Amino acid sequence: MSINYNNRVAVITGAGSGLGRSHALFLAQRGAKVVVNDLGGSIQGVGESHSAADTVVKEIIDAGGIAVANYNSVADQAGAKAIIQTALDTFGGVDILVNNAGNNIESSFRKMSMEDFRAVLDVHLMGAVHCTQAAWQTMIDQAYGRIIMTTSSVGLFGGQGLSNYAAAKMALVGLMKSLVIEGKHRGILVNAVAPMAMTRMSEGAMDDKTGPLMRPEFVSAIVGLLAAEAHQGSGDIISTGAGYYAKVDILEASGAFFDTEKAPEPEALAQRFDEICDLSQAQPHANAFSSVANSMRGVLRRLRNK
Repeated sequence: MSINYNNRVAVITGAGSGLGRSHALFLAQRGAKVVVNDLGGSIQGVGESHSAADTVVKEIIDAGGIAVANYNSVADQAGAKAIIQTALDTFGGVDILVNNAGNNIESSFRKMSMEDFRAVLDVHLMGAVHCTQAAWQTMIDQAYGRIIMTTSSVGLFGGQGLSNYAAAKMALVGLMKSLVIEGKHRGILVNAVAPMAMTRMSEGAMDDKTGPLMRPEFVSAIVGLLAAEAHQGSGDIISTGAGYYAKVDILEASGAFFDTEKAPEPEALAQRFDEICDLSQAQPHANAFSSVANSMRGVLRRLRNK
């Protein structure tokens, strides 16, 4: 299929550099009218500048595209509403939202201040919450929306000195999974990417060999698919970088069943812990009800066989 975003309006947060810039350029090149949001601060989220967003807008316009800049902070609810309002006022709607804005404050958990912990949650998690809620009613009214969250392998699998970042990125998965259910019959699809790319935030973790391979446009390609009208998938987490694309999911083992008359002793659990943790027949679930129902079906089968 040929994908374009003609007559679609896209909002990309944190689009002044790195992944966000790449997403904005890609969508604009294929016809989207783009709101380029960027506070213009440091990696830690300190300071403000219009130059980052303005530069990307100029790139898009010089290439024949349509774009407008916005400089509000996603961490502020009023600021997030202003970002979406920019799309509504300038282009008359919002069809695509890419929650990309981020910051990073590294420290061991033992030494991390709660101010630094919250500062990262405020941008990654609450920024996505604020922007998505600001766009949600418009998407409901028009029965159409494509929302992309930016999670991370750090959130999915953990990382040293990044407890705040990991907590925020994993929370985005829970947010996405719930919004998938709420948007299902309203034409709103919600997905997530877990990108690996050379950006301001990640360059310290890249070496001279892998860094040049991790170009942001590899990530923008899958963002482009997830943002497309023809793509109907929702609730997927796609890990991507350097030409690699793979779905990541949360799985539940087939588990072990014990007597339903009384709770087992910890010693009994220890004896069967390998069985409890055996993922050889693990399966994903579409929602929490599916997980609970699957467990209860096993309990009921066990009772019937007694």
